[in-house]
Amino acid sequence: MPRKDQNPSSSEQLKVVPQGRWEREQIRRRAFELVSQGDRTRPVVRPWLEARGREILGELRLPESYLGWAMVAVASAYWREQVEAVPFHRRLLLLPHCLRNSATCPADYDRQGLACQDCGACRLSDFRALAKQKGYQVLIAEGSPAVIDIILRGQADAILGAACLDSLEKALSKIVLSGIPCMAVPLLHNSCRDTATDEDWVREMIDTPYRPKSSPAPSYMHLLRLARQMFEPDEIDRLLPKRGVLGASGNEVAMSHPAALTDTLAREFLGRGGKHLRPFITLAAYDAMRGAPAIGEHGEFWANRIPDPVRRIALAIEVFHKASLVHDDIEDDDAFRYGLPALHREHGVPMAINVGDYLIGVGYRLVAEQRAWLPSEAVADVLLRLSEAHTRLCEGQGAELAWRDGKHRRLPPEETLRIYALKTAPAFEAALFAGMRLAGPVEAPRETTARLARHIGVAFQILNDLDDWSEHQPNKRNSGGDTLGHRPTVLWAFALENLDPGGRRELEMLTSQAAEQPAEVVEAVRALYQRAGVFEQARSLVAKHRQRAREISDSLRPASLTQLLHYIADTALEG
Repeated sequence: MPRKDQNPSSSEQLKVVPQGRWEREQIRRRAFELVSQGDRTRPVVRPWLEARGREILGELRLPESYLGWAMVAVASAYWREQVEAVPFHRRLLLLPHCLRNSATCPADYDRQGLACQDCGACRLSDFRALAKQKGYQVLIAEGSPAVIDIILRGQADAILGAACLDSLEKALSKIVLSGIPCMAVPLLHNSCRDTATDEDWVREMIDTPYRPKSSPAPSYMHLLRLARQMFEPDEIDRLLPKRGVLGASGNEVAMSHPAALTDTLAREFLGRGGKHLRPFITLAAYDAMRGAPAIGEHGEFWANRIPDPVRRIALAIEVFHKASLVHDDIEDDDAFRYGLPALHREHGVPMAINVGDYLIGVGYRLVAEQRAWLPSEAVADVLLRLSEAHTRLCEGQGAELAWRDGKHRRLPPEETLRIYALKTAPAFEAALFAGMRLAGPVEAPRETTARLARHIGVAFQILNDLDDWSEHQPNKRNSGGDTLGHRPTVLWAFALENLDPGGRRELEMLTSQAAEQPAEVVEAVRALYQRAGVFEQARSLVAKHRQRAREISDSLRPASLTQLLHYIADTALEG
């Protein structure tokens, strides 16, 4: 049994597919029974799915290794009624390319996945035809980035699919975070070629009827979509209208003029990508303080009624974040951001510095201008909290730079976490405070929200450290970038604390050779990290911070705010 303070759901040992049909049927049947008797008034989160999965396995006396499969069964059972409420044309069916006959399949791949030619040589054609007949959108591209993009663009309101447990685990946290209802049938093997599934269950899933009178469960999907859609080019231009640029003569110049280049690059960078978690927190906190209508039955209607001044301040929160990323990339000399060349690599360091500074000015202007529509006291309070967050971020970044420039690199884990608290937590606190304050006076003690933000911010940064070693990084193209860039991370601190003297010397020697042999150094450091157990230790720390954030949230009112904060802790901090 894994320790309770670890993150067992991410372990390979817990993703075994029950090979007996009887076992799969028993788990599936019990999942539907459990869900039908449970409370559906709260958005589903991954810890709840894991707890129900363990409960089922315990009742049936089945091995813990089936946990991943049981979680998928519980999620599918929970969301069935919500899927029924979605018209067929608003459902997206995802099919895995590994169900095809790889020896004879004539299909090629495009940007959307496998371009099936409906040749009838495999079950993909049958499933696709059945779904298309009902009006589904269909993609043969499990795990494709296009899927989350389709969800957040508002092109689909439910996802149904077949996939291996590996892919389902990677997708689960994103799907849970989006709040979109989903159902899935796992494949029988975690292989990438010529696999199989319970075909009758896939057909049954596709045949899930449309019942328009079903009541949807609470969902943050519409607020998540709103946070993402604010960064579409047209919406950025609407919320942040382009101003005339003055040339040397004092007259307005065309947008093609060099004086307008900074604004053009800034807008382009704002629309490149990101999780948009901070503006979501602001929008959702505002909604929560007003009774949370945007997560209820008519959520889309109420999300669309959030006033533009509130949206502009949420936009400003992300503008500040994007400015810090431009400057961070320069200081760290990172090559990529959002899968594209970093701004300073593409346009040079001086221009990137200028764009980052410009974004800071844009952010403060966006907030200050809302005094014409919002209470001036509220705007002043938000500006003060943002300026505090800005200066704390710089203090934290300064501490990191000082450490990197020093000769002694053995930073204790607690000092690393203090840097994280300075760099990340104040931005979360400002995002939360802004949403609460725009809805009315804030009664929650500053100390309480600061402690809450600290736990969220520190855990979020630790997850970034772990993502740096993942093969599925959202922002960068190479693993181990923090190590190669000599940046302090809690993983590095844990390794130096846990390794024997020889291991510590080897680790420090390796990083001094990073420039000459980056790929070899990364793999050698990964091996030392694994030997020191730092990945498990970091995940355990994330779990502890997540739990403390939930406990602090319990003291806040109204209940809709506590519900939101639990949701953030359980999804954004999924390790």
